[in-house]
Amino acid sequence: MPTELKMLAWSILLGLVYVLVAGALVTAKRGIKWNAGNRDTPAEPLTGPPARAQRASANFMETFPFFAAAVLAVIALERQSPQTALAAQLYFWARLAYLPVYVIGIPYLRTLVWLVSLWGILQLVWALL
Repeated sequence: MPTELKMLAWSILLGLVYVLVAGALVTAKRGIKWNAGNRDTPAEPLTGPPARAQRASANFMETFPFFAAAVLAVIALERQSPQTALAAQLYFWARLAYLPVYVIGIPYLRTLVWLVSLWGILQLVWALL
């Protein structure tokens, strides 16, 4: 299996980790009754790690479709190369680092890590042009 597809598969699993971590932190803050309930009434705004985990998860969901589309296009058009393999790895490892960096709250490092993941996507797209 090409490295790009392996990184796509690992990124899918990583996306689930983002969702589960955010859900666990929010549940720890608001309680199991809130989690199991219908959530019809507004809840208090989140702050700290639970809020950052939710934002990190939303950010993952914003970038992942671009990454997935680029990987699938690279494979479909047979444009894979050592550079596209590295680009897919950059995206995955940067996104892996992004979650704890964001939840802990390290602002400038968070931005740098996000830029690395963006660079990975852009390198995949570049291979298509």
